[in-house]
Amino acid sequence: MRIRTLVVVASVVALPAFAQVQISVQLPTVTFNAPPPLVVVEPGVQVVEDFDEEVYFVSDYYWVRRGPRWYRTKDHRGGWVVVDGPGVPASIVRVPEGKYRRYKRGKTVIIDTPGPGKVKVKKHKGKGRDRDGDDD
Repeated sequence: MRIRTLVVVASVVALPAFAQVQISVQLPTVTFNAPPPLVVVEPGVQVVEDFDEEVYFVSDYYWVRRGPRWYRTKDHRGGWVVVDGPGVPASIVRVPEGKYRRYKRGKTVIIDTPGPGKVKVKKHKGKGRDRDGDDD
């Protein structure tokens, strides 16, 4: 009887080791065929111009926020990974969600992805559109 009780107890204790937990995180599907045009919105922070989602470019990474989560990639073609809070630049964490969605202003636009080498710069002339798509 005592051996049978030990076997039952050992089986119950070992049971949680067989439990599986599956966590699914939906990674962004944002991709660009070529490096997208970027608008400087503050020193060190750029956003993809006139795009339906807020895509930031900071410290040689593209950044996207989905709810409380942040994702980054070095490649404009994708490859997003989750980044925890402390790893996200404070300069974009503090930006209110939606502020730079479809952002287009009469400011400097970086044509080539910033990084080593030359960067082409173009100035906008005339009125831009605010984030709601209305003319200024």
